[in-house]
Amino acid sequence: MTTWDELRAQAKACTRCRLAETRTQVVFGSGDEQADLMFVGEAPGAQEDLDGVPFVGRAGQLLDALCAEVGLSRAHGIYISNVVKCRPPQNRNPQPDEIESCQPYLRAQLAHVDPKVVVTLGAFATRLLLGDANPGPPDPSKVSVGKVAGYRFNLDGRTLIPTYHPAAVLRGNATARHALSRDLHLAAEVLAGRVPTAAEALGL
Repeated sequence: MTTWDELRAQAKACTRCRLAETRTQVVFGSGDEQADLMFVGEAPGAQEDLDGVPFVGRAGQLLDALCAEVGLSRAHGIYISNVVKCRPPQNRNPQPDEIESCQPYLRAQLAHVDPKVVVTLGAFATRLLLGDANPGPPDPSKVSVGKVAGYRFNLDGRTLIPTYHPAAVLRGNATARHALSRDLHLAAEVLAGRVPTAAEALGL
């Protein structure tokens, strides 16, 4: 069985896709390796590519602030990773073959950390993991985050909560701001052992 250090080393040396040619460094993930809550984002940005740590730019600062509002902190009980571990050039969207190449690392991280709650940030993480949680129709590759945000899904015995990426909030999307805050409250409630009804989760 691959150890955590071996998995990290494999990722750091990975050349499975074209992103290896343009990255500064691999952004493997950060946080508590036995966390109850795991965030999964899309891909590293420019600052993350330089620092080697996910969500350290403006989107990460916003995520930290919203987490603090519900008593969550990446310093305690949170692990953060991305669907792909290398920055796509010019922050373009990750391509399907790049996501496919990187999947084994994310799935190994999920298995190792074994969180109680997984929060997917944005469309790419949501579609990838929602496909595991809901393999039947509708096609998860075509799912809109706006249609599934605020709901809970079962992901191999874990609670999967899809929501918007903080970058959407930074672009001035008021709906995303409300939903992200609401869904972090939902994650905190599930972690605390209080599982709200669907109506409560959606603020109805």
